[in-house]
Parts: sequence; structure tokens; C-alpha cells
Amino acid sequence: MLDLRQLRYFSAVAETEHVGRAAEQLHMSQSPLSRQIAQLEKNLGLTLFERSQQRIRLTRDGAIFLSEARALLRHADRLENLGRRLGRGEEGGLCIGYVADAMHTGVLPGALRRLQEESPGIHVALYSMPAAEQFEGLRQRSLDIALVREPPGRDDPVLRAAPLLEDPLLLVLPAGHPLAARETIAARDLDGQPWIAVEEPGDPVWRDTFVAACVASGFTPDIRLDAADPLTALGLVASGLGLALVQKSMVRGATDAVAVRTLPWHEASVHLWAVWHHIDLRPVVASFRETVLSDEREMGAGPLAGGLASGV
Repeated sequence: MLDLRQLRYFSAVAETEHVGRAAEQLHMSQSPLSRQIAQLEKNLGLTLFERSQQRIRLTRDGAIFLSEARALLRHADRLENLGRRLGRGEEGGLCIGYVADAMHTGVLPGALRRLQEESPGIHVALYSMPAAEQFEGLRQRSLDIALVREPPGRDDPVLRAAPLLEDPLLLVLPAGHPLAARETIAARDLDGQPWIAVEEPGDPVWRDTFVAACVASGFTPDIRLDAADPLTALGLVASGLGLALVQKSMVRGATDAVAVRTLPWHEASVHLWAVWHHIDLRPVVASFRETVLSDEREMGAGPLAGGLASGV
């Protein structure tokens, strides 16, 4: 059986690639740490690290094992958090998974603010993670609610979902760009322009999807830079490095260094969904879910904001 303590030791060594520094982080001596790693490798029958006098590096098998070990440790942390809350009688505790867009658009901060106003004693634990891991957390009951870009399949036997937000993508360009003087921009005007593409974490084909959507709308982007998130893209556009498509909620209050234009002929949006387990074990989960859904209905987030979908 796997020892979670050994997995934490292994993860620390893998991240630092140095037994001494890992030992310092773990507040233990170097020799016992080395023995624990060696014992883990022996138990697994697997070489996790390549060792030399200068450094220690993960093997290919070790890198694969590390990814799964981290997922298991995150789940163990959430499970421990849940157990401690239950042990203290904190029935109102919540474990919430989310993607970055839930923060950027203000959906999650707004719901948490309302929750704090109505029930200040509720403890909330937040976990930023890919949608697939959030769905698994819901199934294992280590998460109470998930905020993701795409819902689970309609045939999912236990998960239910509702749309929260449809956030249209707008064109953002440097204020000094020749196209910034135009109120209306056609697809042909964007053909061959330098672009900044915004990554979609967890989607290995995000760039292909972006290019395909642009081509379908009538222009081919010349991608010069990749931005890890919309805020980074806005900063790069403000510096005059290219054009970008950024969701409407992110460009409110944009600086004078950028110009924002709608593209009626390019119908693309970022969507946000709330997902939960179909069995509510605690009233606070249903209450928070209704808070999230009602907040978005009141905001008039978009045509999706009203109805339930996906497996209901």
C-alpha cells in the first residue's frame, strides 16, 4: 500500500531536484529522506530518479508517477480538510473547484462575497484544477461544487450541471493601431495581422481550435505570441505587440493603451458552468449552488443564464 508520507517526500525531491533542499523544506535530515525515497522505489519496483554527483532528475517513469502522485495528494488534502471540518461539527464547510475564468469574470468572488454576508461562519476551501479533476472530485465527494468551462456529458450518471455565463469575445488592439480608428472592422481587415493567442489550460489542441475559428470567420491570424491568460494578453496588446480576442468581462475598464471592438460576424464566447453531484448530502451545498445561479441570473449574464442542462 502506498505511504502518503513517502509520496510527499517524493514530490518535494522531484520539485527541487535536490535531496538537500527538499530535506530543508520538509524539516528533516537528508539521510532519512534518501532512505524513504529508496524504500518507495523498492516497494514499487521502479526507478524514479536518475542520480549523479551533480544532481538528481526524474526518470520518464518517475515523471508519469509524479503526475498521479500529485493528484492523489491533492485528493488526500481535500479529504483531510473535509474530515477535520466534520470532526469540528462544521456542517457548513464547502470545498469548491474552479477554473481561472470563474475568478476573472467575477462569478466566484461575487458568490463568495454574498455567502460571507449571509453566513459568515462557513469555512470555504478553494481548489484551482482542470475540469476532469474537478469532476472526479465531485464523484468522490471531496468537492461540493465545480465551476468549469464545459459541462460533463449528458449521459453522466451522477453529475448535474447548469450554465452560468456566456461571455462574448471582443477584439482588443493597441490604441495606436491603424484599425483602432475604425468603429467597424471586417474579417478581411484582420487577415495577416500579428496576433496574441490566449491559451486554454487543459486543452492540448487549443491553438488549432483558435486558428480554425478565425479561418471559419474569414481571416487567418499570424500568431506571434501565446499568452497564459487573458490579463497577460491585455498587457501584451497594450504594449503594441499584437491583437487578441478577450472575453467582455475582462476588458471592462481597460486602459487607454488599448481599443476594444465588437465583431458581430465572429460569434465566439467563453462559457462557464456550475457542476455538482446529484445527491445533496448537506443543505449548505444546495444553498451555495442556488446563490451562484441566482447571482448570474440577476446579472443577466447571457442567453444561457436561465435554464438547467446537461444530465438534469
